[in-house]
Amino acid sequence: MEKASQAEVQVFAGIDGFSAPLPERKSLTEKERIYSYTQISQYLSCPRRYRHRYLDGWQEKDTRAPMLFGRAFEQAVAALFCREDPAAVLFEQWGVCKDMGLTYSGNDTWDRMLQQGIQLLERFAQDGRVRIRRPRSTQQIQFNRTLASGNNFVAYIDAIGELDDTPCLLEWKTTSARYPEEPAGISALDPQLVCYSWMTGIDEVAQVVFVRKRLVEVQYLRAAISDEQRQEFATLVEDTVRRIESGLFLPHSGIRFPQNPCTTCPFIGLCLDRRDMVEAALVRKPGVDLGLFDELVY
Repeated sequence: MEKASQAEVQVFAGIDGFSAPLPERKSLTEKERIYSYTQISQYLSCPRRYRHRYLDGWQEKDTRAPMLFGRAFEQAVAALFCREDPAAVLFEQWGVCKDMGLTYSGNDTWDRMLQQGIQLLERFAQDGRVRIRRPRSTQQIQFNRTLASGNNFVAYIDAIGELDDTPCLLEWKTTSARYPEEPAGISALDPQLVCYSWMTGIDEVAQVVFVRKRLVEVQYLRAAISDEQRQEFATLVEDTVRRIESGLFLPHSGIRFPQNPCTTCPFIGLCLDRRDMVEAALVRKPGVDLGLFDELVY
């Protein structure tokens, strides 16, 4: 793992069993470019999609109910550890979206998703398996790392705490389908968890998956990330950034199963030169936007 600069190092002594040096928030100069896991993932999926999203300023309209519900639910989870009323926070945050003309999946409705969210919060609190000792300083933590190019890589960690009394990095996920649990430790192959381990230097990671279904369920998936995985991810990031900065944005198109990403890509209207599809799905927002939440699976 690369060594953080002196300006980036802070010892989180006494935080849930961690005392390793971790990167801290730092100021960025105007000349620095900022990269994130989402950007790397988008480029590897399709360089042309990356160009549409991050260089040309096109964004998918925020009308997807599962995505917006996931953001509201994470606010409620944070409130739970701060000894606030999580159900009230969920109702408030989700209520903002009620009249936005959202696009729902399957049989979902605003009321049904709210009910499922409250049930999940109750189940999670009853389980009592997760502890966060300093919730106001160890939730939604920003980490920065300087790349070889001099540019900055940023990540936001949901929380650092304990799962079943074991210190670990924590990631919240809301979804309508269970995550795979077999073989044991399969979560260690999740590239986003590897990214977070690389950014923090924390080996032990865990996903807490809130499954919205008829009978709600909370999954607790633990994994250990190795030094080799972190080094490989660091190499992947540096290589991808070099390709981005070389200006190479060739399309990785595909419409035949299983390589059919174009069929669900929100930017397909741009590639087909279909103005009607662009206006229906996208909005153009000039300026810097890391898209930190684009890849969250809700």
